[in-house]
Amino acid sequence: MSRPFHVLVPGVAPRLQAWEDIQSRLHHEAAVKPRPTVTLSRSFGCEGFPIAERVKADLEKLSGEPWNVYDKTLLEAVQQEEGVSMRVMQNLGLTASRLERLGLAPVEYYEQVRAFDRMRQHIVQVATGGNAIIVGRGGAVLCQALKNCFHFRVDAPFAWRVGSMATRLQLPLAEAQDFVRANSERRDEFVKHQLGADPTDVMRYDAVFNNARHGVAEIASAITAYVQAGWAFTP
Repeated sequence: MSRPFHVLVPGVAPRLQAWEDIQSRLHHEAAVKPRPTVTLSRSFGCEGFPIAERVKADLEKLSGEPWNVYDKTLLEAVQQEEGVSMRVMQNLGLTASRLERLGLAPVEYYEQVRAFDRMRQHIVQVATGGNAIIVGRGGAVLCQALKNCFHFRVDAPFAWRVGSMATRLQLPLAEAQDFVRANSERRDEFVKHQLGADPTDVMRYDAVFNNARHGVAEIASAITAYVQAGWAFTP
């Protein structure tokens, strides 16, 4: 029996609580010292979230402070906390782009634009606060000008990504191919349409890793070492 995609991502409740805890800490420790943020872009089917979780654990040991992983699911929950519709957030980058090509812009389109503007603000706010690992959502593009950010991308050949998803979600190979292809196109459309940027442009990143050649622990260790070399941690 196949497994739903959401099982690959830990539950949002404890991560939302961690976000609230970090926000509270930053409020009380404002301007004490700047903290770094990591953005992690990945092609669909790569092990982005496992890598982010490993980087989180490594950087917590290194810095002696709590870190949190922010992905689409958590950012949507943060948006919900501020009254933004989950339905609108889930449709971002899809309905808007199709309607725009038809020359139409109904009320829902404007809701999506406003919703994404709010998400942009949250991503930049989270990145500025530091001790954050932002997975996807165009984080590397949105935070390119922030001096405390380190940007990384994980990629792999299509066949490897299909095999990875087939294994992790227990899918037949043909179904996994369709799944990876559809979601890859959807992701690229989101970033290109909403941000006007190519997420595969390697010049945006401090380093790019091939997931087919390097595993989760290897990539996470390299990212941690890169951040450590570029940031003076003083717990």
